[in-house]
Amino acid sequence: MIGAEPQGATSEVLHLVNQIKVLLEQEPKYQPKISGLKIVESARDNGIHMTVQLRDLEVKELLSLSQFFGFSTDVFVLAVHLLDRFLALIKVQPRQLCCVGLTCCYLAVKVLEEERNVPPANDLIRISQCRFTVSDMIRMERIILEKLLWRVKAPTALNFLRLYHTLILNCAASERKKILNLERLEAQLKACSCHFAFSKTKPSILALSILSLEVQAQKLHEIVETVESLQQNFKISNRDLFHWRERVAKCLAEYSSSKCSRPNNKKLMWIVSRSTSRHLQPSWQRITPLPTIPEAATCVE
Repeated sequence: MIGAEPQGATSEVLHLVNQIKVLLEQEPKYQPKISGLKIVESARDNGIHMTVQLRDLEVKELLSLSQFFGFSTDVFVLAVHLLDRFLALIKVQPRQLCCVGLTCCYLAVKVLEEERNVPPANDLIRISQCRFTVSDMIRMERIILEKLLWRVKAPTALNFLRLYHTLILNCAASERKKILNLERLEAQLKACSCHFAFSKTKPSILALSILSLEVQAQKLHEIVETVESLQQNFKISNRDLFHWRERVAKCLAEYSSSKCSRPNNKKLMWIVSRSTSRHLQPSWQRITPLPTIPEAATCVE
């Protein structure tokens, strides 16, 4: 139980609980606008409107790009969070999505990665094979920052997942708690991030749903009480937890067990010939100007 830990662990546990409470207070300020998400969800695939399928494809592209450049899981999760918040505010056309997604990724990289690990914007554009320029990306960055009120470093499901996991390791008495592998849990979160449905729930609930499902799947019955204590302490209802746990289970069932159970952290390796490299380098010269995103085209309730 949270709060029933041995004396030696009390200060660390209290510190973790306080960290979670701070994130819970911040969480509502960074949630995507539900009315805007519903517009995306109900849109028809006619080449004009943003759809759930297009969003999910773009997120998968961001995941591949993150792996290629060796960005942390934090970068990918924050990039998806920024993308969903922006899509819930602005009516983005499908042809603009690549620029929006890549710019969200670049913002996340600049916020979370060390400066020496931040690649030039031109490299991101070239590897992604998106048809826009660095100038387009700079302009898009300004639009995104303004629409999100410069609130970039938001509490994500990954933040909650890591804190919950550390709390369980500190509070649960069973040695079997070590079966809860954080790398596996993060891989499951990345899988969920590729599904639009999870943009509609709070990060704190999504994180606990993933953790609760894993405890159930691994038959860690002696840890269930600790998970329930987390749920009660942070006021997550049974209805929300059961609903999103089922959604997580359905999502993970769509992925092969090898991908979910044994995430491959090896970076993507692209072998590019010299002729192909020469072809890629000047590609920006043939790019048509990115159509202007009307800044007034916000999603209305």
